[in-house]
Amino acid sequence: MKLLVKFNLILLLVFGIGGVLIAHFAYSFLMGNARREVLEEAHLMMASATAVRDYTSADLSPLLQQNPRHRVHFLAETVPAFGATTTFDKLRRQYPDYTYKEATLNPTNPEDRATDWEADIVHTLRDHPDQTEVIGDRLTPSGTSLYLARPIRAAQPCLECHSVPSAAPHAMLTVYGSDNGFGWKKDEIVAAQIISVPQSVPIRIANEAWQRLLIFLVITLVLAVVALDAAVYWFVIRPLRVVSETADRVSRGEKDVPPVRIVGNDEIAVVAASFQRMQISLAKALRMIEGE
Repeated sequence: MKLLVKFNLILLLVFGIGGVLIAHFAYSFLMGNARREVLEEAHLMMASATAVRDYTSADLSPLLQQNPRHRVHFLAETVPAFGATTTFDKLRRQYPDYTYKEATLNPTNPEDRATDWEADIVHTLRDHPDQTEVIGDRLTPSGTSLYLARPIRAAQPCLECHSVPSAAPHAMLTVYGSDNGFGWKKDEIVAAQIISVPQSVPIRIANEAWQRLLIFLVITLVLAVVALDAAVYWFVIRPLRVVSETADRVSRGEKDVPPVRIVGNDEIAVVAASFQRMQISLAKALRMIEGE
């Protein structure tokens, strides 16, 4: 096996292992970065929903409760959950894959009732009251989505409508009845704010970036192999071939073989110089023998 072939095999082995490691860590980094981007987006949406809830509870609800209509017709705008949910319903007109829901185990409005997977999240938060949020993934018709959930505790104002039916506003009972949404206890985790953010776009961008990185990596490795092969041939194989051919001619007894040309002072030049001294010494010895 020729020296250049051995050298190429070593390069392919080293570059192959290095390329696989780089591709693996690059993929992990890009996918992790995409997930962090989605999670940051989910936190931003959660903060927006919480801000709408706080505004409704602190500013809007007290004003609407003073409205005479509220005594006869229940104004859903007084409910913080209604404000946050309605705001995000309008947002979904432009971004249909983004969802927000205040999933409740025992809601007044049936639309807020938790589905099976949402109920599991609420129970997880109830079982771990010190846990401030739950993060996970789930499959949707549009692809994988990341969800972020935070607990909703029943504050004292909530009990005005959700403790017992007799304490609830008559207008609310007229709309929703007295069968659901009651029996809440103060500071009990009764629901969860759940934000779902699609991951398809960030993941696609990360995959495209990873594929481009692989292409550039392969091109770089090929160019590196070609450059190293050229360097090995020019600085190692070619000088050694000259030394080998000269040695072959001398070994066959040829006379007046020109000495090996020495270029530079690297290891190959040292070998050539050593061979040149041996060639000169051998020529002198042959002349001495012939002179005798």
